[in-house]
Amino acid sequence: MQRNPLQSRHAPMSAAVTDTMLCRRSRAQRLRGLYALTPGLDDTTLLLAKVAAALEGGATAVQYRNKDAAASFRQAQALALARLHAARGALYLVNDDPALAASVGADGVHLGEDDASIMSARELLGPDRIIGVSCYNDFERARAAVEAGADYVAFGSFFPSATKPAACRADLGLLQQARSLGVPVVAIGGIDADNARTLIDAGADAVAVINSVFMPDDSADVKAAAEAIVAAMTTRSLGRI
Repeated sequence: MQRNPLQSRHAPMSAAVTDTMLCRRSRAQRLRGLYALTPGLDDTTLLLAKVAAALEGGATAVQYRNKDAAASFRQAQALALARLHAARGALYLVNDDPALAASVGADGVHLGEDDASIMSARELLGPDRIIGVSCYNDFERARAAVEAGADYVAFGSFFPSATKPAACRADLGLLQQARSLGVPVVAIGGIDADNARTLIDAGADAVAVINSVFMPDDSADVKAAAEAIVAAMTTRSLGRI
């Protein structure tokens, strides 16, 4: 029987799409444990040293976050971090800016309420990179984000946050509820070694942390801070980390 020429062209395309989706899902599933968010540092050498120390301390992912710097400076810092992550093999995302994430070859982007849409971010990133979305204290926003193609969702603030003192507070019940969405669930806001396990036990796959990891000036202290949070999370939660 003669093969339909349309079928022969479409079969490899279908397989390619499946492979791409599996690759993206695999990337997203690496978002476990400590998700370190960088502080806005002008000293790139210091930033790289602190991020390297956080990775040595057990961070599984890092998000480049610098909201105030000029675009050219952010490009240079993001590229430097991309090279560091390529050498270390950790997951690397960029905050707010899909174009920047795409230009430096990051694993993905994290979008807030006032950032680009998931659709426009996907057009810039391509099909195999991941998109995370801040959902604050709103489960319906998370559901809509996943339906639109988000690869993970983040909720918070769960505790008082020095970075965003006016942030809305999220209830712990959101974390377990969000597990029904089938994507990794991230908790954020005022997290440290004393409260991280509470969030993991409540249903979070990862905790996003800025100050409790990066506040120390010395890189050895950054590593120790990361280790303390990782140890706190894994004491009773090895099944999900």
